[in-house]
Amino acid sequence: MTATIELSGVSKSFGPIHAVRDVSFSLGEGEIVALVGHNGAGKTTLIKLMLGLIRPTAGTVRVLGEDPATGAAAVRTRLGYLPENVSFNPALTGTETLAFYSALKRAGRGQVGGLLERVGLAGAADRRVRTYSKGMRQRLGLAQALIGQPRVLLLDEPTTGLDPASRRDFYSFLDELRAAGATILLSSHALSELEGRADRVIIVGRGVKVADGTLDELRGIARLPTRIRVRLAPDGKDHAERIASRDAGWRPVNGRTLEINAAPEDKVALLRSAVADGIPIADLDVTPPTLDELYAHFQDTEGQDTEGQDTEGQDTEREAGR
Repeated sequence: MTATIELSGVSKSFGPIHAVRDVSFSLGEGEIVALVGHNGAGKTTLIKLMLGLIRPTAGTVRVLGEDPATGAAAVRTRLGYLPENVSFNPALTGTETLAFYSALKRAGRGQVGGLLERVGLAGAADRRVRTYSKGMRQRLGLAQALIGQPRVLLLDEPTTGLDPASRRDFYSFLDELRAAGATILLSSHALSELEGRADRVIIVGRGVKVADGTLDELRGIARLPTRIRVRLAPDGKDHAERIASRDAGWRPVNGRTLEINAAPEDKVALLRSAVADGIPIADLDVTPPTLDELYAHFQDTEGQDTEGQDTEGQDTEREAGR
C-alpha cells in the first residue's frame, strides 16, 4: 500500500504547551482511518500539521511526498478538509460558495452542480446559505472538501448535524472514495459510527499516540473479554441452572439464558462445554469488545502510564481548540 501521509517523530509545542509529542504513523491509499481522542488530546493539531497550517517543533510530516507547509501548490490542491465547525458567507448561495472555493483551488466551476447533487443540496443550490439548516451547511462543507477530486481527505467531526439517513449516505460516499483510492482520515467522537467503517483506528491521548491498528488488532492487544450469551431451547431452564452450577463463570439470565465474559482464547472451549451434553441451543450471541470499550481501556492505560507527569497547558490547549 502506497503511503500518502507520513508522520515521523512529530512534536508540536505552543510555548509551554506540548500539544503533540513524538507521534509517528502513516496513512495509505484506499484507506479510511479513524483518529479518536478526548478534547485536547492533539487531534486537531495533527490535522493542522497535515494540512501545512502549522509546522512541527520536531519531526517530519509528508503529504503526497511533500512537506505540506512548504511543498508545491499542486500538492495542497489534492487535499480536502472539512473543519469541525463550518462557516460560510451567509449572503452567498450554495452554488456561489462552491464556485468561490473552486476558484481558490483552481479547480474550475464544472463540478459545482455535481457536488451539490451528490451531497443532496441540488434543490437548495440557489438559496442563500443563511437559510440553510446546520445539517445542510455541514453537507455544503463536505462538498467544499471534495472540490478537485482530492487524493487525501481530512474530515473533523464530519457527521455533526446530519440526520441518520444523511449519515448513512455520507459513509456510503466515503466507501466510493476509498474504492477509488482516496485516503480518508476521520476525526470523530462518534465511536459507534466508526465501528465497522474504519479500516484502522488511531487513538491519541495527552498529545501522544496511544494505540494504532485494526479493531481486531486492538482487541488482541487490549485482551478485553468477549460477552457470550446462549439461549437454550424452551425446555432448557433446568439445563441452564445445571451448566451454571457446573461451569464457573456462566450466569443464568431470564431462566433459560446463560451469559459469560470470556477471554479471547477461551471462547470456543466455553461454548463446547456449555453444549457438551447435547443441550439444544435456540440462539447464540457473541459480542466482542466495542470501539467505545477499547477506547476507554487504552485511555485508562495511558492515564496510568502518565500519572504524575506534567500536564500543564492541556486545558489551555482545549480552550484554544488545538
